[in-house]
Amino acid sequence: MYAAIAAARQDASVLLLDKSLVGRGGATIMAQMTVAAAIGHEERDHWADHLDDTLAAGRELCDEKLARLLCENGPARIFEMDRWGAHWARGAGGRIRQVQAPGHGRARCCYVDFLNTGPGVAGTLRRQVSTMSGVRRVSNVTVTDVVVHDGRAVGAVGLDVVTGDIVTLAAEAVILAAGGLTKIFRRNSASTNMGGEAYALALRAGADLIDMEFVQFFPIAHLAPRLVGMDPIMWDPFRYKLGGRLLNGDFEEFMHRYGGQDSGKYTTVRDQASYAILKEVESGRGSPHGGVYLDFRHVPDATLRDAFGPVIDRLATNGIDLTQTPVEVAPTAHYHMGGIRVDQRMETRVAGLYAAGEAVGGANGANRLSGNAITEALVFGECAGRAAGAAAAGTSSGWNDAAAEDAVARLRCAAETFSDDGVPANVLQRRLQDLMWEDVGPFRTGDQLRRALDGIGEIRETPATVHAGGGYNLDLQDRLELHAMLATAEAVTRAALGRAESRGAHQRLDFPESDSGLVRNQVIEMKGEEVAARW
Repeated sequence: MYAAIAAARQDASVLLLDKSLVGRGGATIMAQMTVAAAIGHEERDHWADHLDDTLAAGRELCDEKLARLLCENGPARIFEMDRWGAHWARGAGGRIRQVQAPGHGRARCCYVDFLNTGPGVAGTLRRQVSTMSGVRRVSNVTVTDVVVHDGRAVGAVGLDVVTGDIVTLAAEAVILAAGGLTKIFRRNSASTNMGGEAYALALRAGADLIDMEFVQFFPIAHLAPRLVGMDPIMWDPFRYKLGGRLLNGDFEEFMHRYGGQDSGKYTTVRDQASYAILKEVESGRGSPHGGVYLDFRHVPDATLRDAFGPVIDRLATNGIDLTQTPVEVAPTAHYHMGGIRVDQRMETRVAGLYAAGEAVGGANGANRLSGNAITEALVFGECAGRAAGAAAAGTSSGWNDAAAEDAVARLRCAAETFSDDGVPANVLQRRLQDLMWEDVGPFRTGDQLRRALDGIGEIRETPATVHAGGGYNLDLQDRLELHAMLATAEAVTRAALGRAESRGAHQRLDFPESDSGLVRNQVIEMKGEEVAARW
């Protein structure tokens, strides 16, 4: 949505497509926590300090130009969103309230109360998009290919979910802003449409991917007791606002054993916290459901209610009283540091093809700071829209029906090939999720990764059941999504196999140390029909 706004400001005619409903799918709408930006309302701060923290978390692998772009432009986006009515939480004197999140040296993370940051941001952008006469919104279109002619992106091919019709779209520029890939893992915090399509589309179009091995596992996602109607990653703001204690199954604090800090403030970065929790479980000191405890029993009820009153009431409807009982938490696949390789204009190596948000790789290196994800969506969205809008102004689409023939033929074949003899595509998706969690999860070995590649190949060769039907053909939707998930899963696995070290969110049990010789980025590309990794 931010890209669409920025492109329309360049007097571009914008078509904003969404696989589900515009502005209501993807990850942002689910995000409850914070947006990092050095606006300095809580204490003295500067974007260079934010950059220092971002680079430190990235373990020497950040693209510093992209990271600087993120940090330097974050404040402008926060203030612009404020003018648009984002309702950032306020402190003394009406200044935007900021908190200190893990890995940050200062209180620089803005939020919308109560745990409503993502919906607040998404709602603000929906309202703003609705005022832009140059933006046409189209929901329920699954894009299956970017069309490239003479080395330039000239449009796309997709499927109208409602009618089942194949659609072609001519464009002077194309922006991929379809989010991350965490749906490829069994345990994840993603919405149901985060299957890595942006990466698969970019690969097929001839763009590069970068840092695909780095999947961030959120350390304290809810595990037990059962929680209905609430985000499983809701506990982070509780932790750093109220000092919740992480305890193992013996009710002992343990972060200090792994170099983390856990006294009073939650400052340990995510990859380190995930490592510590899973090691405690592996050592037989986990909680009953295979995680650890998050304990707020030392926090008075009045303090809990003052900080999160409405949320406390929602927890009560789930039978959870934080003053009496700790909850169980464990890591879950949450975010992807890698993604499409772009320059500072968010353009890929394919002319006219841009990317934004979590679809972009490079800025966060081996690990992302808490709060940088929505900032990345706002900043990179604005950059991509501005650049694509300017480029479109001086370009004719160059659309060529012949260039789209192969993509249309592939989609028609998928849409018109029906079979009752295979395995349902949603079952194959679950097989892939299980495989990725077991063998390409938070801790990996070469043997596991090679087994995963074999498993990905087997799933790819398994015929998927597709029943006849026009509109809302969920079998077909699942099969198209599976195709993208497999390409993305292979990219992650090949990159993980190639990085024979442990660094940030990539942890190899057979190579537990970091290797100074691998302070470089790994690139994924398509060679013919094969996914290949190179340094």
